[in-house]
Amino acid sequence: MKAAKGPVNFDSTERCLGGVTEFDDTPPWIYQLDNPYLHGVYAPARHEIAAENLPIEGELPLDLEGAYLRNGPNPVFQPKNRYHPFDGDGMVHAVYFRDGKASYRNRLVRTDALLAEQQQGHSVSPGVMGPFDYGVSEFGIKDTSNTDVFCYKGDLVTLWYNAGNPFLLDGRTLESKGSFTLEGRRRRRLSAHSKVDWATGELLFFDYGDELPYLTFGVADAAGNVLHEVPIELPGPRLPHDIGFTTHYAILHDLPFFHDLEVLRRHKLRVLTFHQDIPTRFGIIPRCGNTGDVRWFECEPCYILHVSNCWEAGDWVVMDGCRSTNPMPDAQAGDGELAHMLAYMRLEANNYRWRFNRVTGEVREGDIDDLNTEFNKTNPVFHGVKSKYAYHQRIPLLSEGGHTLRFTGLVKYNNETGQSTQWDYGTGVFGSETVYAPKPGANRSSEEDDGYLTTIVTDSNTWQSECLVFDARDITVGPICRVQLPQRVPSGFHASWARGEDLWGIAG
Repeated sequence: MKAAKGPVNFDSTERCLGGVTEFDDTPPWIYQLDNPYLHGVYAPARHEIAAENLPIEGELPLDLEGAYLRNGPNPVFQPKNRYHPFDGDGMVHAVYFRDGKASYRNRLVRTDALLAEQQQGHSVSPGVMGPFDYGVSEFGIKDTSNTDVFCYKGDLVTLWYNAGNPFLLDGRTLESKGSFTLEGRRRRRLSAHSKVDWATGELLFFDYGDELPYLTFGVADAAGNVLHEVPIELPGPRLPHDIGFTTHYAILHDLPFFHDLEVLRRHKLRVLTFHQDIPTRFGIIPRCGNTGDVRWFECEPCYILHVSNCWEAGDWVVMDGCRSTNPMPDAQAGDGELAHMLAYMRLEANNYRWRFNRVTGEVREGDIDDLNTEFNKTNPVFHGVKSKYAYHQRIPLLSEGGHTLRFTGLVKYNNETGQSTQWDYGTGVFGSETVYAPKPGANRSSEEDDGYLTTIVTDSNTWQSECLVFDARDITVGPICRVQLPQRVPSGFHASWARGEDLWGIAG
């Protein structure tokens, strides 16, 4: 680590988590830009590396077999305009666990947009905040595939925050394998948080846009063949971020937080508005149901980024997730041209439960807890059936110093009781989305929390990154082992667990 340099003019050291820091592996143009999402724990990594036999503090469980995978923004070139984290090129970091050893590798997602910019040697995209030079450049907003990552058919699929074109990575090496396509589907585009049902191997996917049909929903089998896809009728273009599923149904989202279509058409500007006078709607559709089979349920106005789990309970469908009643907080004076981006990236959400009666149409909803948490994950073995545990990231509010999105602690919820336990990452230590890693052979007759939790943390005091492994039954004792990573891992977005049997054809 070196001393800071360049005209960086932060008015608060807390805003960039301890001040501007120069790293040996950071591109020099970073220090010319006054943007907190390019500095400190957000500064991009410059190197793609692979390392075996990583140093381990504590005891690595022998029955931890698989990989912790995490995607996130990692800009390669200096942004053409104002930088938003959604603009950063996707980079996947993976920690592999096998035979009591751990290894690490990271690779950029070589999207069409990144390859085009590498050919030109500089950034071409205007970025999601513009200004947009329509008529001058046909490049458009860069689809970075930097948001989500999941294992499907033994390889990895990466997805973008907005519905984008997914890309395929080798599950063992992270090498790019080009575009991801589903057999029998005309278009490539998928939204982030299309998801695999471990019980069937099926991929439940959705796609949305500004033109009719505004939303489609489909199912592909475990071999990548589309079984079913239907358009979903909506009153206009929407921005759903996730879906839920049960054994027999999918739960679709129609949320009152969307762009003004007339402004978009006339001025090519995307103006997000939270319409507090429009109910939130959730649509329940049989997995292979038709457009007319969707049953919509109206709820209190809100936005929902991430679902924890859903299941059927008699005539009821239950959905747990994180609910936001303020998806666009007020911009702060002094934040300048980045004010709206910084406000949008600050998450204000809490653990919540919705219940929908498919016979009577009744809706019951309410808080599970009021703590500000998000990036919620559950045991994927239990996805679609009744579960009680969820693992969230604690996020400081603006009043608590949360000027940028950051994770300061792990929270384990018992959603049946609302009780929770926490593990604080430590002063100046910031985490990643934490995923549940089941033991080999685990099934729905196993204890739901008899497995492990894995995450990556970066310590801004030392700029070292580690992969932490917890016993999911009790996080309050802290990590049972710490795996030292060979380079600093920038803060990112979503993570997932790939089982050893899916990566290497083993069950343990």
